[in-house]
Amino acid sequence: MTDHRTAQEAFWAGAFGSDYVARNKSEQLIAGKTALWTTVLRRAHKPASAVELGANIGLNLVALRRIFPEIGIAGVEINADAHAELARIPGIVATQGSLLSYVPAKPADLSFTCGVMIHLDPSVLPEAYDRLFAASRRYVAIIEYYNPSPMEIPYRGHTGKLFKRDFASEMIDRHPTLSVVDYGFCWRRDPNWPLDDLTWFLLEKR
Repeated sequence: MTDHRTAQEAFWAGAFGSDYVARNKSEQLIAGKTALWTTVLRRAHKPASAVELGANIGLNLVALRRIFPEIGIAGVEINADAHAELARIPGIVATQGSLLSYVPAKPADLSFTCGVMIHLDPSVLPEAYDRLFAASRRYVAIIEYYNPSPMEIPYRGHTGKLFKRDFASEMIDRHPTLSVVDYGFCWRRDPNWPLDDLTWFLLEKR
């Protein structure tokens, strides 16, 4: 499927995105993500369903299912190789395409992104926020690189491919019916559950 409107989407739909799949397969990553989601959802009511926009091979969704074995899971992924692996997760509803055109059959209790907003062209972020909001019945989680003001940083020798900003504040400003449930930080040097230096926010629709 060809479904990319920006240079960033074409980048992730192509060979770089496929190489990313090979670099990010490990049981250690799933263990770290399981610990992360246990923390992110510590103040939430148990979600019966979750959808990830930009799911890659679905490690976050696998982690959520380890915490909540009966949870219904769905994901949308632009890269064909990643989507093929995502679709192998038992019981998942996997969609190949851009999150900017994703319309779920029905909202999930929890919608989220994890390390995806940072790779979008900043000009399409308002639309991404709208898609994330529409995909949620109750909770929205944003797990990304944080910076109080927008900035670009080099990414594996590429420019224009990674941006840090206060995604959660922008999401709340655009959708003011959202309120903050909890937020926190995970550290790449955590002795037990090392991930990336990600800041997470759990929001709830009022």
